[in-house]
Amino acid sequence: MKQISLFVVLVATLLISGCNCKPQECPASALDVIMSRTSIRNFTGDPVSKEQLEVLLKAGMAAPTAMNVQPWRFVVVTDKDKIAEVFGAGPRSGMFTTAGAVIVVCGQTTMMMRPFGQPDAPETEVPNKFWFEDCSAAAENILLAATAEGLGAVWTAGYPAEERIAPIAAALGIPAGVVPLCIIPVGIPAENPTPKDKWKPENIHWEQW
Repeated sequence: MKQISLFVVLVATLLISGCNCKPQECPASALDVIMSRTSIRNFTGDPVSKEQLEVLLKAGMAAPTAMNVQPWRFVVVTDKDKIAEVFGAGPRSGMFTTAGAVIVVCGQTTMMMRPFGQPDAPETEVPNKFWFEDCSAAAENILLAATAEGLGAVWTAGYPAEERIAPIAAALGIPAGVVPLCIIPVGIPAENPTPKDKWKPENIHWEQW
């Protein structure tokens, strides 16, 4: 009995140590993470470790993707001077300049494919019609992973606003055919807003509209 108790304590210790947030702040389940996620726009300015950022990026790359094309590409900016240079203009620049990092979620808009039913034919470059959906799923995974890690993050729009994405693409050297979908500042939260209640049964239609 004593050995079982020691085993339980050891497992609990390992689980807690694997979470970067305080035990009372760690969501208990995937559903808790989803329901507690909220947009954070104010950060302490403290850095976010490379290890934490890689957790977020691994979550992003675990998203569903049509035909397993995986069109997502990520530009991660942690240098404070570069963040200020690229993202520091505009009325809401504070969410970027106080963040520990900025993740630009991009999409490769073309892919290499063989004609259907012709496995021996050469591959040709064709438009990827589903890059937007795939990369949006990756971005949402990043936001959820940030919540699970005790970090804050917020989706800020890029695509399809050309006036937003063009200067960012130029400043970060993003090549043609790769489009910045959204820009996600990530950091240690300096605010604790209550998640919005978005449950609206009237928006649900059972069996048909």
